[in-house]
This record gives sequence, C-alpha cells and structure tokens, in this order.
Amino acid sequence: MLSQNHNLQVLLKTMKKVDFFILLLCLNAASFLVSADPPTCPADLGGKCSDSDDWKGDFFPGIPQIKYEGPSTKNPLAYRWYNAEEEILGKKMKDWFRFSVAFWHTFRGTGGDPFGAATKYWPWEDGTNSVSMAKRRMRANFEFLKKLGVDWWCFHDRDIAPDGNSLEESNNNLDEVIELAKELQKGSKIKPLWGTAQLFLHPRYMHGGATSSEVAVYAYAAAQVKKAMEVTHYLGGENYVFWGGREGYQTLLNTDMGRELDHLARFFEAAVAYKKKIGFNGTLLIEPKPQEPTKHQYDWDAATAANFLRKYGLIDEFKLNIECNHATLSGHTCHHELETARLNGLLGNIDANTGDAQTGWDTDQFLTDVGEATMVMTSVIRNGGIAPGGFNFDAKLRRESTDVEDLFIAHISGMDTMARGLRNAVKILEEGSLSGLVQKRYSSWDSELGKQIEEGKADFEYLEKKAKEFGEPKVPSAKQELAEMIFQSSM
Repeated sequence: MLSQNHNLQVLLKTMKKVDFFILLLCLNAASFLVSADPPTCPADLGGKCSDSDDWKGDFFPGIPQIKYEGPSTKNPLAYRWYNAEEEILGKKMKDWFRFSVAFWHTFRGTGGDPFGAATKYWPWEDGTNSVSMAKRRMRANFEFLKKLGVDWWCFHDRDIAPDGNSLEESNNNLDEVIELAKELQKGSKIKPLWGTAQLFLHPRYMHGGATSSEVAVYAYAAAQVKKAMEVTHYLGGENYVFWGGREGYQTLLNTDMGRELDHLARFFEAAVAYKKKIGFNGTLLIEPKPQEPTKHQYDWDAATAANFLRKYGLIDEFKLNIECNHATLSGHTCHHELETARLNGLLGNIDANTGDAQTGWDTDQFLTDVGEATMVMTSVIRNGGIAPGGFNFDAKLRRESTDVEDLFIAHISGMDTMARGLRNAVKILEEGSLSGLVQKRYSSWDSELGKQIEEGKADFEYLEKKAKEFGEPKVPSAKQELAEMIFQSSM
C-alpha cells in the first residue's frame, strides 16, 4: 500500500495540467500497474510465455466442444435452441445465421471504461502488443471458433497486428499475422466474414480519415484501407466493412460539410475500383451509426446512408451492415433499420448486439431479448437470408464478467437467442394471423381505385371526383393491441 501511495503522489505531481477526466483514468491505470498479478500462460508444455510463435498450448483447457443438447439441458456450455444442422424453411440453421466472432471484443476487450481500468487479464496475455503476442491471440481465436462451432470471424487490421512506426512496418506486422491465420485456416471452413481498417484510434484520425481536413491523412487512410482489403481478400473474406466512427463533425462552425461528403464519396469510389482491380468479389458494407465518438456522423442511420449512396451513384456498389445498438442510438428500433435497409435492397450484414435503455452510449451487449430477436428474424426471412453476410457478435462481456468461460457462455446465449427468434418468426409467418391482420388493414388498396393509384394512373382531379362520391371516409381500427397479442403468443 505504501508503494502504491507513493506512485500516486508522483503521478499527481506530474499531471497538474491534465484535466480531471484524464487524471481519473491515469489513477485507475496506476492502481492496476501496482496491484495486478503478473499474467501467465496455460498449458504451455514447458515453453516460455514470451516465446509464442510456435506455442500450441490449449487456450481453453476446461471447455469442451459446444454441442446442441436441446431446451431441457441445464448445461451452460451447450446449445438449447441453436441446432446448426437442423433445416428450417429449406436452409440449415447455420446457413440462416452464418455466425461470426468479433476479434476486437473477444480477444482485445479489457473491460476498461471511461471510469475504470481493465478488469480482464486472459491467461495467455503477456502484457505486450508485440507481433509475437498477436500470433498467440490468433491461435486462441481459432481454438475458440472451433470449440464454439463457428466458421466466421471479423477483424480490424490494428486489432490483430500492432501498429508500427511507419506504414511499411505496420503492413509487415499485419502480413506476418495474416500468414499465421492463413496457415490456421487450412483444413477448416473458417474464414473472415469481413475485415476492416481501424481509422479511428490513432491520433492522426482525430478529424476523421476519408473526411479529414488534412489531405495527407486522407492518403494514409486510403493506403490503410487498401492493405486491409488485400488481406481480407487473401484470407477468403466475404465482405469488407466501412465504419465511419470519426467521419463526421463536432460543430459546423469549423466544418465544410459539403466538401467532406464529396471527399467521402471519392474515397468510396476508389475503394470500389480497387476491389475490382484485385478481383475481390466480396460485398462492400457501410455501417451506420449516429454518434459516438463524433457528435454527428455522416452515416447516421440506414436512410441517411441510402440517400448518400444514391446521391453519389454508389447505390449498386454497397450494402449496409446494421448494428442493433446503433439503431437505438439513432432513435430507431433494430427492426426499423433492418426493414429500411431491406426495402432499399441494402441489407447485407447484421451486427447482433443490443444496448442498455438507461445508458446513453454504445454498450455492445449480447442480444438476449427473444422478442427483439424474433422481429430481427422476420426481416431476415423476408430478405431470403443475408448471405454472403451474416450475424457478427459485435458484443462484449460485461466489465464484471472476468472468467474465460464467460466468453463461451455469452456467445452461446446470443446464438440461442437468435435461434429462438428464427423459430418464432417461422411460427408467426406460417400461422398467418399477423400477416392476415396486415392484409385486412390495407384491403381497401386492393380495390380498383387503389390499383389505379399504385399504378400511377390517378391524378388529383380524378381523386377529387372519387372523394366526393365516397363522402366522409370510415376509418377502421388498426388493431395494434391484437397485433401485439398475436406476436407475444408466439414467444
């Protein structure tokens, strides 16, 4: 305790000009550095923790292969509702979902938040961000995927390989880790659902990447995306995502919004051209988000993103990656965003997560609300599926969940929730009461006049004539409570 107090006093003396918020983070970090136990490596068969290039220990020695055991099982390390090989509406359940593990949350998440230091210290970590450590994480990733029974994963370039002192060094680091991933893929079906470039963490991207006020930053961002697209293609990735966390503004007082949007469009045009040049057949995806970290991001929601793509002639080159937590932050439901994307022909992928209604930021929780999952799956069924996209668990353990086992439990719970949603959605669609209610509500549009309007054959003069014939319209009940009753009865 004496040593800890001394360190805190030294820190306070050297941080006089740092604001209180940053100081709070530093104090938490200082406390961790003094009190945390040194990390260890499990089952390393006598090898040293820092010598990880050829280390092939068991990262999850107490975890079995996760299997389907049915709704009655009490085993937390088994699927209750997700039966990968079960056929539903002509597709295997695994093909409806194409579940993916998010590398950044699962293997780089620390549990830290704006008010507290890290809480998770996985036994295979050595406290460094070295290439050697990155390779060990990649091995852990593949073991996790195999035990979970999942064939896809997603990554940011800087999450799987450390940033270097130059673009060349960063690319070399990435190449070294990617070669290991390529080797680990052999003999399996595992490959990336999508890759992306991390254009938000480094200070160079404080004003954005594609929308930065500095042309040199724009060029650096383009080079980083070029490399990320190459490695995604090399690993057989099926999509590539653009998340514009800093592509926006804090205030319009110092922002040329029109010019920034034009620059963003040019960036996307160049991405399309390079995708075709290297023969990458994957889908390019834009991930809408309204705010955080930027006050106003240019891809606020699905409708905003669709409008941007239409304006700049990119509507046929991109689809959308809809994240449920982002939907709620923009004031919508996840179902609304999915339907908006679907009706515009843009539904490409889903980041399966949710947020806390009492918390005003992106909490990235695993989706466990069966009702919400059911609504999500009605959109997916109506879309005919989302391949080559899938369901990526852009979700992280709660800060207080610190056991390695929790990584499995969280994903199992999320997969089971989505599987129950699929089963419920099929039940609703096959039973037909809800669709019948909707059809009845709009039945007047099946009349001759309704058809004339929908075919564009009724002008205002003609409609005025018909209005006089009808007199005051009789407006029937919408039966919202009945619709909700039918929906809830399927749970």
